[in-house]
Amino acid sequence: MDLYLLAELKTISLKVTTVDMQKPPPDFRTNFEATHPPILIDNGLAILENEKIERHIMKSVPGGHNLFVQDKEVASLIENLYSKLKLVLVRKDEQKSAALRAHLQRIDALLERRGTRFLTGDTMCCFDCELMPRLQHIRVAGKYFVDFEIPTSFRSLWRYMYHMYQLDAFTQSCPADQDIINHYKLQQALKMKKHEELETPTFTTSIPIDVNDLNNSE
Repeated sequence: MDLYLLAELKTISLKVTTVDMQKPPPDFRTNFEATHPPILIDNGLAILENEKIERHIMKSVPGGHNLFVQDKEVASLIENLYSKLKLVLVRKDEQKSAALRAHLQRIDALLERRGTRFLTGDTMCCFDCELMPRLQHIRVAGKYFVDFEIPTSFRSLWRYMYHMYQLDAFTQSCPADQDIINHYKLQQALKMKKHEELETPTFTTSIPIDVNDLNNSE
């Protein structure tokens, strides 16, 4: 998502190639063997692993350093969110769901206290590029597997998500609902049903509360 944002700001040109890891093309297997995306190729140099990609963006990609800010509170707050989602999907019990809900409430409280459009201010940074995809996975996979929903009472969090949904950098990098669901089915050794494979891709970007109320509360 970081790269989509930089492309939107026209600091780089970006080409994205998707790979079906169940049937990767021959040239992908030859060059990267069993390496899973994302893989960044910059002027012929291949960078693997998320942390190395982020480091390369910060140091070598034009404008990339502007995305990386220091904020220990935010970094600590979003760090374990994804692991809590995975526990919910594996355990499927209310205790784990309650822990995830409490974590989201803390993020909602931070956004309410700061009153900013994004996590650290009114412009996006690296933390937003981490948080919003995780929130999308919570919305889609949480609902599908365990009927988990982000409470509508978390109004600052929904306002944040509303602003993120307006950005091409997010909507263009966001996987379809079916791809998110299939990702977790593969982790649980489940297979997609035939009709699911044939479905037209859908993208959950709606907001369950009134957008006008969100705008009036800013």
